[in-house]
Amino acid sequence: MKKLTALTIMASGLSSFAFSPATVQAEDAFMDALTGGKVSFSARARYENVDDGNNATKDADAYTLRTTLGYKTGVFHGFSGFVEFEDVSHLGSDNFNAAGTNGEGDYAIVADPEGTEVNQAYLAYNNFDSTFKFGRQIITYRDAPFHRYIGTVGWRQNWQTFDAFTIVNKSLPDTTISYAYLNQVHTIFGEDRTVAPILNDGDIDMDSHLFNIQYSGLPIGTLEGYTYLLDYEDAVDDNKNSTATYGLRLAGGQSVNDDFKVIYTAEYATQDDYAEGEMDQQNYYLLELGGKYKGWLLKLSHEVQEGDGVDAFRTPLGTNHAYQGWADKFLSTPAQGLEDTYVTLVGNVMGAKLVAVYHDYETDENSLDAGDEFDVMLAKTFKKHYTLGVKYADYNADDEFGGTDTEKFWLWGQVKF
Repeated sequence: MKKLTALTIMASGLSSFAFSPATVQAEDAFMDALTGGKVSFSARARYENVDDGNNATKDADAYTLRTTLGYKTGVFHGFSGFVEFEDVSHLGSDNFNAAGTNGEGDYAIVADPEGTEVNQAYLAYNNFDSTFKFGRQIITYRDAPFHRYIGTVGWRQNWQTFDAFTIVNKSLPDTTISYAYLNQVHTIFGEDRTVAPILNDGDIDMDSHLFNIQYSGLPIGTLEGYTYLLDYEDAVDDNKNSTATYGLRLAGGQSVNDDFKVIYTAEYATQDDYAEGEMDQQNYYLLELGGKYKGWLLKLSHEVQEGDGVDAFRTPLGTNHAYQGWADKFLSTPAQGLEDTYVTLVGNVMGAKLVAVYHDYETDENSLDAGDEFDVMLAKTFKKHYTLGVKYADYNADDEFGGTDTEKFWLWGQVKF
């Protein structure tokens, strides 16, 4: 009887605790955070035509559709979560080479393989003026699409994401300090692409560290310092991608009057071997000067990626489509390096965004003429959620460096909520 009484008292105590107002309130708050989040959705249908000037390949015509569906929870004691699924589908015939994944090697390349995957899935914690994230996520340090070193490759239909642990701290005034540890890169090539030994089923195993500090308290602009230590775990000994990059950038502007503002950028970086990598040190330079006038921007840029004929400064995890021309002739830096002098015009035409760029290319080593390119894009967003766009790239090769003339054309529509 005494044992039964003791058990009854214990059960009553646990029951009162389990159903106490505080416990019920905590459970309700957790469920509210879990179920009271926000759904996100996007769909981008695109036609891409490629004439790469290569007589051995046919012109490509690619009709593709990218859709994403995501869910971000509410916040519970600083914790939240996010998951996003991504699907890339080919519409109609595969008259293009989807980066070696669809068996159509006799066509020009359009690097949009089919596939469905978890694009992002991470747990986040916000406290101490910091955001911590663990899991598969997007990592960038500059506004899209200008992800020079670390980015999403967002122009392609399958975006690049990272299995990583990241910290972003804003404790100091006007200062953002970011750190990331990268364990794996999920590239744009999807699960059907393997290039041994580095790329396996579209993924790259890494043991890499990223450091980025930005200070916006200067009257002349934002100062950015960065260190990117990339260690490709499955690399062979003579790997050019395992590198240490150290850089400093200043970007800003000064208003002359109410209508006109001078803008400028100066950046320098140096790159050398890291971990098991083997390369001789190469440098990077960027100088930009331009102006903004009544919604229009015009700037002159000169960008140098050094190369000595064997090694070159490179950005293997960047959104490289945004640099060195949209025809993608220099997604990987030539061994001779590359100097790119370009003029950019950005403005508004009848409510649509106009971007026009002219590039003049030359190798860093021996100053070989590497051709020129003209790019133009017009895109208009309606009611915040709907976008239509057209884009064209025309690269003209030069016999001094080699290569082939290339033209690319895109037409797309996007819905995003």
